[in-house]
Amino acid sequence: MVKELCKRARAAEKFLSAADADMKNTALLYMAKGLLDDEEEILAANMTDLEKGRETGLSEGLLDRLMLNDDRLTFMSEGIVEITRLEDPVGRTLDSFERPNGLKISKISVHIGVVGIIYEPRPNVTADIFSLSMKTGNACVLKGGSDARRSNEAIAVLLREALRSEGIDPAAFTLLPAGHEAAGALLNAVGYVDVVIPRGGAGLIRFVRENARIPVIETGAGIVHTYFDLDGDLTKGRAVVCNAKTRRVSVCNALDCLIVHRERLRDLAELCDPMAAERVTVYADAEAYAALEGRYPACLLRPAAEEHFGTEFLDYKLAVRTVDSLDEALAHIARYSSHHSEAIVTENAGTAREFTRRVDAACVYVNVSTAFTDGGQFGFGAEVGISTQKLHARGPMGLPELTTYKYVISGNGQTREP
Repeated sequence: MVKELCKRARAAEKFLSAADADMKNTALLYMAKGLLDDEEEILAANMTDLEKGRETGLSEGLLDRLMLNDDRLTFMSEGIVEITRLEDPVGRTLDSFERPNGLKISKISVHIGVVGIIYEPRPNVTADIFSLSMKTGNACVLKGGSDARRSNEAIAVLLREALRSEGIDPAAFTLLPAGHEAAGALLNAVGYVDVVIPRGGAGLIRFVRENARIPVIETGAGIVHTYFDLDGDLTKGRAVVCNAKTRRVSVCNALDCLIVHRERLRDLAELCDPMAAERVTVYADAEAYAALEGRYPACLLRPAAEEHFGTEFLDYKLAVRTVDSLDEALAHIARYSSHHSEAIVTENAGTAREFTRRVDAACVYVNVSTAFTDGGQFGFGAEVGISTQKLHARGPMGLPELTTYKYVISGNGQTREP
C-alpha cells in the first residue's frame, strides 16, 4: 500500500514540478484561507487528539507540541502567506561562466522530487511541509505521529482541496497511515522517494538514520546551552536566559543548560529569578547550588547529576554548570552539544568572536535568545526542520534547502579531443 502511494506521488511530482509560480501561490493562498475558514473542524479533531494524549499519559511538553488553537492556526496561515511572497526558488541561475573554448555553463536551481517526512505529533508540521514542498515543486509523503492522527487528517483534507483547486493531482500530498509499518515502508521507498527527513527527538532520528535505504537529512534534537560570561550584562542575561527556557519548553530551540562563569556566581540568583515565577526546576552543580540555596525556591532546586548535562528536557527544567573560563565553557558545549543552537551573553567583543568562531553549531547567538532558531523568525515563512548536519543543509531549512541544482551547458558544436 505505501509503495503504491509513493509511486502515485512520483507521478504527481512530474506535473507539480512544471507548475508556474502563480499556480503554486494560488493553491497556497487557498490553503492559508482554508485553515481559518475550517478552524472549527480542525480544532475539534485536535481536541480529540489532546484528550487521547492525556489518557495515554503524554507529557505536558508533548501535549503542547500537539495542541492547536486560534493563535497557532493564525500563525500557520500567516506563514503560508509569507511563503507566497518569497521568490520562487526553482529555475534561478545560481552561477554562470564561460570557458576558454566557448562553453557557456550555468548552474540552475531545480526541485528535489519527492520528499518524505517522518515526524512526531506536531500537526503544524503537516501544513509547513506541504507549503514549502508546494512552493518548490516537490511532492511530499508524510508520516505523522499517531497521537496527532485526527489533527493531521483534518488538515490533509484541506491540503488536497487546495491542490484540486488548481487542477493538481492530490497525490502530490500524501499522508501515510499511522503505524510503524508505514514508516518502515517509506524508509525503503527506493526509486520513489528522493530524500527522507526525520523531525523529532533523538530516538526517531536514530531510527531513521539506521533503517533508511534512501538519503537522509537529519534535523537534530536540540541540546541547547547559553554561556553567561565574565563580561555578561545581567539585565540582558536575565531576559535572554528566561526567554530561551520558558517561551515554549517543548520546542527544540529551548534552553537546556546554563553555563555561568565562576566569578559571576554572585549574580546567579538574580539571573535565574525570572524562571522561578515560571516554576523552572534547576539542577545545579555544587558551586551553583551553593550560590542559589536560600535565594531560589527550595522546591525547585536540585543537585545536578551527570545525566542532567546533555539532556534535551522539553520541560520546565534547566541544568546549571559553573566554569572558570571561556575555554572550559567551550569544552562543555563541545562534549554535550547536539550542534543545534548555542548562545553567549557577553559585552566583550573579543570573547564573542572567539565563541562564534569555535562553537560547532547550526546557529550561534551573541546576546540573543536561542528561541529565534526558527524558519519563520529567519524570514523563511516556515521550516522543514533544523538541520544539524553539514551536508546540503544546515540550520532552519526553508525553500532553498528543498532544492538542488543542475548544470546547463550550451555551445556551438564544440567537441572534446582526447
